[in-house]
Amino acid sequence: MKVLFIGGTGIISSACSELALRQGIELYLLNRGRSFRPAAEGAISMHGDIRQPASISAVLGDLRFEAVVEWVAYTPEQVKADIELFRNRCGQYVFISSASAYQKPPRFLPITENTPLDNPFWQYSRNKAACEALLEQAGRQEGFPFTVIRPSHTYDRTLLPFHGGYTSVARMRAGKPVIVHGDGTSLWTMTHQRDFAVGLLGLLGNPQAIGQSFHITSDELLSWNQIYNIVAEAAGVEPQLVHVPSELIARYDPEWGDSLLGDKAHSVIFDNHKIRQLVPQFQPSIPFRQGAQEIIAWYDEDASRQVVFAQNDEVQDRLITAMKRALPE
Repeated sequence: MKVLFIGGTGIISSACSELALRQGIELYLLNRGRSFRPAAEGAISMHGDIRQPASISAVLGDLRFEAVVEWVAYTPEQVKADIELFRNRCGQYVFISSASAYQKPPRFLPITENTPLDNPFWQYSRNKAACEALLEQAGRQEGFPFTVIRPSHTYDRTLLPFHGGYTSVARMRAGKPVIVHGDGTSLWTMTHQRDFAVGLLGLLGNPQAIGQSFHITSDELLSWNQIYNIVAEAAGVEPQLVHVPSELIARYDPEWGDSLLGDKAHSVIFDNHKIRQLVPQFQPSIPFRQGAQEIIAWYDEDASRQVVFAQNDEVQDRLITAMKRALPE
């Protein structure tokens, strides 16, 4: 099977690239070559900017693919350009959307693929939902062969689950308190990139996936208190957790607030029955405790990776001070 990844060297797509090659797929990667992750060995790399369709047509020549996976489209305009470009070039166009597009807060749990796409808090999520609507329209009107994938919080060894990245780990290791949104009891799902890859690869070239949407997530449920404690354990420290309302965090840092109110502040439980119907081998097996150990080991391998973002560090200090004033001991 001949497959094109638009991207292919990102947090999720790098694992999918490696698995595709192990499965014998003839894999092409189209990207700008700016990722610090090298292209998977054995893939055919093509250099180009997908946002310049005229030049990309020349790069692709007369190539046709059984599947094209779009990892880096975020707006309807980008997806519209993709439809024009790949209308006669692929048997399946796979759009990587986001589970954050689901209704927030969710009215019912567990979340299924039929849960409405309605996120009034986060523009990123609304854009992804608009991309999906455009693909559904193209599917109805011209039979465009799309499949939608909605990852939730999918990570590799380079991605900590905290806003500000390594900043919170540095604070923990320095004996400073760290902020957890809400009361820390909302439930979350952390999916390892290698588990996700099994689900995605099982859908490529599968005719039953055409015109369908799927989320691909772990079944492990963790509270945010547990997530912080698991990372702290991997880092060899005992954390001091300070709970701060998400709405207050949003006042101090709107970007952080959007990611909370539009996603992480709400408990999510996903029903993965649909993906398992088509891909029964999708059985996530990597617990976050193992993933956290991989993450901390990666940061500890090279001190230059241990970047502390001054703005996030300062915002945490200010919020903690505000909470102490509001709730004196």
